[in-house]
Amino acid sequence: RCGRYLFVSTISVYADPPPAGVDEDSPLAQLADPTTETVDGATYGGLKVLCEQAVTRALGSRGLIVRPGLIVGPDDPTDRFSYWPLRAARGGDILAPVGADAPTQLVDVRDLGAWMLALLEGEAEGVYNATGPAEPIGMGRLIDACLAAASTEGTPVWITEEFIAEKELTPFGDLPCWVPAAGAGLLRTRIDRALARGLRFRPLEETARDTLAWRQPLVAQRPLRAGLSPEREAELLAAWRAR
Repeated sequence: RCGRYLFVSTISVYADPPPAGVDEDSPLAQLADPTTETVDGATYGGLKVLCEQAVTRALGSRGLIVRPGLIVGPDDPTDRFSYWPLRAARGGDILAPVGADAPTQLVDVRDLGAWMLALLEGEAEGVYNATGPAEPIGMGRLIDACLAAASTEGTPVWITEEFIAEKELTPFGDLPCWVPAAGAGLLRTRIDRALARGLRFRPLEETARDTLAWRQPLVAQRPLRAGLSPEREAELLAAWRAR
């Protein structure tokens, strides 16, 4: 029997499409088939909802639920953030989605981990969204932080959603940390409850710098799993300019 149990869920539990400003009381996803054993983009959120319900049934108020957004930082195997510091390190014209104000959110794994331990030690209860930073940012701020961390100069070349669709570029795949406007509410998730309970964030530049220092030496033996290759990016930049 445990005193406190912390379940790491996800902001993907919210019903699709989530509105901007989604909070812990917003509607949750529901699976058409709750017995499914298929885990993919269509079922992931709904399955996490069922996991949360199982925790609550078994533990009641002793079951603490944290719903992180995109977790980033050194040792991230997905490369969904790592692409940007590495791309910034090359400088030059950087293909980037939509515009500087396009929403994005993320949380450094070290900040998240330390905060979750503090929640357990403080015997916290309830449900908490956990993403960041504290104030809303856009893709422009993210890329600027990565350029600063890499000590390089670069210029974002903002492409439109129409061009992205035409070239069949994937959100969070080819273009990490971004989703189209129809789903972008998820990247404006409210974290007031977590902030009130002590969630704090290191500077985005620090996360980018540490991620670059970890990931850059490994690229030769372990290519990035997300983002665009230099060759593909060059093709897309040429196509964008030739419109």
